Parts: sequence; structure tokens; C-alpha cells
Amino acid sequence: MGQVEANRTMHRHILIPTDGSSLSQAAAEYGIALAKSVGAKVTVLTVSAPFDAFAVEPAMVTDTPEQYAKQAAALAMRYLDAAKEVASAAGVSCETMHVEHDQPYLAIIDTAATKSCDLIVMASHGRRGISAVVLGSETSKVLTHSSIPVLVVRPPSRPLFSIES
Repeated sequence: MGQVEANRTMHRHILIPTDGSSLSQAAAEYGIALAKSVGAKVTVLTVSAPFDAFAVEPAMVTDTPEQYAKQAAALAMRYLDAAKEVASAAGVSCETMHVEHDQPYLAIIDTAATKSCDLIVMASHGRRGISAVVLGSETSKVLTHSSIPVLVVRPPSRPLFSIES
């Protein structure tokens, strides 16, 4: 690839946030495949709520801040190691990060800026109706507030009606 072509590479550093869900893992795999195809590196990020923030993750209910921090770190490592294995198998340079923040979307946007990422690839859980209003969407917030492009990996489409024979 010539110098002019190398300078035209659209994406050089892709941020991939993950919450450990199967959809986030699929988004990580997609982002890593994209990175491989364009010769980019990736940073995979997971965000934990601080101990004093209200957490809806039942596995994170603990007695002390120390226990919480230990469990959060172990869970983050599991999420990040899964993505790092995919990147390693694909031959893609991968950095992993775990941060605590009470607003995950801000942690994602801040990390993208700090790491000079030029694309964020993340999952959308596709919530609709009242659950989307009540639970909100970190992806929506990133889309609304990010100044860099965001590629959203959606869940596989499901038919609205199922015809059973």
C-alpha cells in the first residue's frame, strides 16, 4: 500500500465497549473483524458502576466496597479476556480497559477521546416500548453525544409474527 493509500485508511483505532452480553460479544467480533479488514487496532472497554451507584446487576450485590471492587474486576476481566481472545485469534492489536463510572456512555465517549479512537462499535439490545424508556440505552446516549462515528450492531431480526404449523 502506498503512502497516499495508507493515509486514506478510514479507521485506525476502534473502541469496542462490552457489557459481557452475547450481543456485546457479537459486536466485539464484528468490530474486530472490521479492524482486521482495515488494519486498525482496537481498544475493548467495560464500565462498572461505582459501589455507591445503584447497580441492577444482581451478581454485584455485596457487603463491602472491597468485595464489590473485587467482583467487578473479576467480571470485567472475564468480559475483556473473551474479546482479547477473539482479537488475538484474528491477529488484531488489542488493548483492554476497565473503568468505573456512574454514566457508562460518558466513560465510553471519554475513552474514545483519550485513546484517539476514530470509531466506536457497540451493540444495541433493541429494547422497545416501556423497557426502552425506563432502562434507557447507553448506545442511544453514545449516539446522541459522541462526536466520532458510532457503528451499532443490532440483534438478529426476529419476525413480528410466528406461523406455527
